[in-house]
Amino acid sequence: MRMRSYTLHLPHEARPGEAHDLDRAQLVPDGFSGTAFAFSVLWFLYHRLWLAALLVLAGLGATALVGYGLGLSPAAGTVITLLVLVLIGLEASSLRRWTLARNGRPARDAVVAFNADEAEAKAMTRWLDPARTPSVRTSTEFAGARAVEPVIGLFPAQGGR
Repeated sequence: MRMRSYTLHLPHEARPGEAHDLDRAQLVPDGFSGTAFAFSVLWFLYHRLWLAALLVLAGLGATALVGYGLGLSPAAGTVITLLVLVLIGLEASSLRRWTLARNGRPARDAVVAFNADEAEAKAMTRWLDPARTPSVRTSTEFAGARAVEPVIGLFPAQGGR
């Protein structure tokens, strides 16, 4: 079995150690989504990602029209469509996380587990135990922490030679 990472999404107002916001929590698995690959637009509609579903539908339609306009063979069109569907399967979870964050439910924690049930148990245990709760930081705090670093990459000092 392979371990997978999951992100826990809660509303902005949720506080670590409080259980009343956990009924609105969502765990999003990371990695390739086979169901998004197989049922692309339906997967997005099932997860209430309306804008992404419209964009995927438009993208698949545009791919078909461009292939038809270029006079590609049906085999080439099938290969291109499969490649687009692989891309959708790879990025579906990221689009879901982005939509949740945009709607006021940012990622508040990340856990690694063998399956969704184990991930849920780990995330809820960590959220409810104040001693083990991850520090909740906003995106501006992350940006501020990064901005004070004087060195970029592997260079030992700031500036040129």
